[in-house]
Amino acid sequence: MRSVFKHIAVISFLFAFILMLIPVNGTSANNDIVYTVPVEETVEKGLYAFLSRAVHTAEEEGADAIIFELNTPGGAVDAAGEIGKLLTSTDIKTISFVNKQALSAGAYIALNTDEIYMVPGSTMGSAAIIDQSGNTAGKKAESYWFSAMESAAQQSNRDPIVARAMADESIEIPELGLGNDELLTLTPDQALEVNYSEATVANMDELVQQLGFENAEIRSMEESFSEKLARFLTNPVIIPILLSIGSIGLVVELYSPGFGVPGFMGLSALLLFFYGHLVAGLAGYETLILFVIGIGLLIAEFFLPGGIAGLLGAGAIIASLFMASGNVVHMGISILIAISAAILVSILLVKVFGKKMKFFRKMILTDSTNTEKGYVSNTNRTELIGTEGYALTALRPAGTVVISNERIDVVSEGGFIQKDAKVRVVKAEGSRIVVRELTNLDK
Repeated sequence: MRSVFKHIAVISFLFAFILMLIPVNGTSANNDIVYTVPVEETVEKGLYAFLSRAVHTAEEEGADAIIFELNTPGGAVDAAGEIGKLLTSTDIKTISFVNKQALSAGAYIALNTDEIYMVPGSTMGSAAIIDQSGNTAGKKAESYWFSAMESAAQQSNRDPIVARAMADESIEIPELGLGNDELLTLTPDQALEVNYSEATVANMDELVQQLGFENAEIRSMEESFSEKLARFLTNPVIIPILLSIGSIGLVVELYSPGFGVPGFMGLSALLLFFYGHLVAGLAGYETLILFVIGIGLLIAEFFLPGGIAGLLGAGAIIASLFMASGNVVHMGISILIAISAAILVSILLVKVFGKKMKFFRKMILTDSTNTEKGYVSNTNRTELIGTEGYALTALRPAGTVVISNERIDVVSEGGFIQKDAKVRVVKAEGSRIVVRELTNLDK
């Protein structure tokens, strides 16, 4: 009996030992997941698409935190607003790691995260809102931006006056050395002083340790090639360039025989525009379909009378461009720039290079029936030249003469010729017979 218990005890010990070797599934400190996401270069709608994918991926993987490594000079206000909503709507802990700058829209993004950390020598702030010309935006836009900056600070329990000072030159904060007519840009020490930074860290590794995630699994989220290309193509500076290349290429193609390089460049530029906005999530396939329909209607205009198809086609193209844009004002400016460039190139082609639009050659009769080519509208009475007769009526200067018993409508070469005056035909151009009065006919 003892041997039986002995064997059972040995087997139980071995079984327990084996169970200890099997990893236990579940959440522990060693199973923490932290995502690092770079936020670099200009803030635009393409960046929002990338950050949206990063946040959704982190949520699906059950991440404990997302660290956004900021190094941006700022960018579009509307894009920053969408990114701010994205960061505040997730339940995952969000951390901004300012390395090396978070200016303008970048500062707004940082304020929408739960915690902020900065590296030595970094800066955060200088968030004035400006228009496309680089000038300060209007009162309405400024009021919205001031409120947005203050709200972002308040939801993270930060002093809203400091956030306002980043965007409003009229705010003074003497303890930070901020006077009138200048924007606030925080250094790491200043950010710590006003509770806009939790700590100053040397690098990402030190930050991870500071957060208590030294044993966590660190996963880096990088932009795909398509996302990088989309960010470039949706840059506010690149959009008018693409549209201008597209319009100029198509206009030059209209003045060139066949389909060549200008047409290919024009279509490629427009396709790149829509590709970037599709990848960035700013446009759907319905926008591209509307653009294709517009092109089709413009082509149909060359074969249909009335001009209705052309107007509908132009309207469809412009509507598709506005639908693809997240900023109506910026898209309107970009379209005006593209149209102006196309008109200027068209004038140069016609006035300087003497080009003619090839499509019009099929629609407009260019052959002329002139005398030099042997065409006459009436029978040319050249046989009358040199013949003489008399004026049946007074010529003032038109009238009727009789030549060889034939009544002929004529005009006088000079002024008035009296009735019954002797005349001679001096010119015959079709139906126009010119006569001259003869004087001293008997001499």
